[in-house]
Amino acid sequence: MDDTAIPPPDQAQALLGVGHVWHQRLRPARHAFRHSSYFVLLPMRAGRDHGWPIPRKKWGLMSFWDQDHGHRESDALRWIEQLLHHEGIDDADGEIWLLTYPRVLGHTFKPVSFWIAERRDGSLAAVVAEVNNTFGERHCYLLTGPDLAWGRPIQANKVFHVSPFNSVEGHYTFCFTRTPQRIHARIDLHDAGGPLVQTSIGGALQPYTRAAAWRTSLTHPFMTLGVVVRIHWHALQLLLKRVPFFHKPDAPERFITR
Repeated sequence: MDDTAIPPPDQAQALLGVGHVWHQRLRPARHAFRHSSYFVLLPMRAGRDHGWPIPRKKWGLMSFWDQDHGHRESDALRWIEQLLHHEGIDDADGEIWLLTYPRVLGHTFKPVSFWIAERRDGSLAAVVAEVNNTFGERHCYLLTGPDLAWGRPIQANKVFHVSPFNSVEGHYTFCFTRTPQRIHARIDLHDAGGPLVQTSIGGALQPYTRAAAWRTSLTHPFMTLGVVVRIHWHALQLLLKRVPFFHKPDAPERFITR
């Protein structure tokens, strides 16, 4: 992928993405689903400098709350910048994008959010995958190094419990692609037996406006509440298919896995 096709930071604007969430379990019983979905892609540094079209820290049809990220932060951008600095990521001098679900009518649940830290030329300096489970726990996977690039897979060892139908072992393979019109994140889980679970989220991008938010909300009602309902519905189906159940272990001692 040509990184130069991505708008430079001085042209960054808040975007609304509309597409699908796809999930497929390969064994011991096959189970797959594809649900329509939407998300926001927020240029955090541009938002700091020029303001936000999406309501921030206040109730709205869609809204963004800093406390939904990191350690319940008062300023999420400051948190991610400090995280990158502490981890020695000093070349993230471009935009920092946040791909996440917004709050919808005050309700939120974010299975995963991606902090995409770019260099000035649009290439990837780091990606932080911020994962939440249904037990109220949160963990971050920091992806960086020479293997990180748009369109190139990169691995991270699994250390955080997400689904009771997967043990805490194996590794994830992440891959991110983006053009000015679309963005896509792919996350595959592998264990000792090979590929186990395949997941992706992505869609077409458009400028975030109040009119676009209303149109998208009407075509995707009860968005974040629907995410929670679907998680439990698919868990029931996996139980009926007799997929083994794993009890939740203690959370990792470190908040960040690199």
